Amino acid sequence: MLPRYARLKRNRDFRAVYARRRSFHGGVLMLYVRPRTAAERSQGLTAPRFGFVISKKVSKRANIRNRIKRRLREICRLHVLTKMRTDAAVDVMIVARTSATDANFSRLMADVESLGRQAGLF
Repeated sequence: MLPRYARLKRNRDFRAVYARRRSFHGGVLMLYVRPRTAAERSQGLTAPRFGFVISKKVSKRANIRNRIKRRLREICRLHVLTKMRTDAAVDVMIVARTSATDANFSRLMADVESLGRQAGLF
């Protein structure tokens, strides 16, 4: 599980990332990145935060959507948080495409890492 400080949870946070984003597209996932404002950084919000969006278009079955979300959380906890730049005060939203239902853990991890490199997070 991602630590509490590293999660996007409020709807307004997701909308802010979507409104002021830079987007990067991979084979299975899309990555949206929003740098934090100076006001947010001055309040002490310097740790990166992650949010995950898996819509019903990906799969109608909740257990499949939840499995994808659990895998992405674990990838971010183990691999992304440890490799990220220390000065990266960003909000990251990962959106799954329909092909994510067939992707295994290593495919998702490779896609997240390549998108993170494109975004300059590592």
